[in-house]
Amino acid sequence: QVHLVESGGGSVQAGDSLRLSCVASGRTFNSFAMGWFRQAPGKEREFVSAITWNGESTSYADSVKGRFAVSRDSALNTVYLQMNSLKFEDTAVYYCAVDISPGGTRLPTTPYEYDIWGQGTQVTVSS
Repeated sequence: QVHLVESGGGSVQAGDSLRLSCVASGRTFNSFAMGWFRQAPGKEREFVSAITWNGESTSYADSVKGRFAVSRDSALNTVYLQMNSLKFEDTAVYYCAVDISPGGTRLPTTPYEYDIWGQGTQVTVSS
């Protein structure tokens, strides 16, 4: 059974930082691109960030560019999302996902391009 498990969410004040982790178990995802999405109540799931299989390329939503940073540690089968200068509007459930298409060099930005999802971790930012 393949699993992605996110952790690191919590309740913080505006301006604070959090680091989310996404650990893959059941198989290695080191050959695949990974992504982070978020979903606020009443809203659609939206793209946050993506990283290629080797970590050499990344992409970000405009709303988080300059504040968030994605990285991965292949030895630990883990992807991270460092979130700085958090804002109230960053409040959402954050999900990691893997795109199992061959190559791992794409940076997909829509949920439909990802194949396996974690259960999500809640991030709440109070202003």
